[in-house]
Amino acid sequence: MAWFLGLGIAGVVLLALSFILDGVIEGLLDGVAVLDGIVDGLLSLPVIAGFVSMLGFSGAIVLGTTDLGAVGATLIGVPAGVLTGWIAYRLSRALLRDSSGAAPRDEDLIGTSGSVVTAIPAGGYGEVLVRRAGQPVKLSAKSPVAVARGAEVWVEQTLSQSAVSVRPVDS
Repeated sequence: MAWFLGLGIAGVVLLALSFILDGVIEGLLDGVAVLDGIVDGLLSLPVIAGFVSMLGFSGAIVLGTTDLGAVGATLIGVPAGVLTGWIAYRLSRALLRDSSGAAPRDEDLIGTSGSVVTAIPAGGYGEVLVRRAGQPVKLSAKSPVAVARGAEVWVEQTLSQSAVSVRPVDS
């Protein structure tokens, strides 16, 4: 039973390490041409950890509750480990394919409205408050005409990650 418990604990430790070292095994196997495309994700640390821990813990449970012995525990633990590894593989693939949350880009600000929080002198810089991905963001703003504090403006172009060119709404 100690061997099976050891495998279960080793699997849990490996799972904890997978949060830090994920992708290491895939990286080590990148140079092996025979394995390219065949084992993508199947030999990831979470999959191996799921297999080893389920093999160990289910084997320990079988040994502790039945008279099947080590061979019987292994015969039950291996399919349980394979199933757990397969579930870990499928879950990780589903998470990697989730592309629903595209990050907002600077260009997404063009055409949005904002309000001036620090007056903008003609040809100079001030500050505006705009909404990016639903969150208020304060940016440096430049305008060809003077814009008073509190005025509503439209973003015409992005100058950098933290600066935009604006024009007053009424012009």
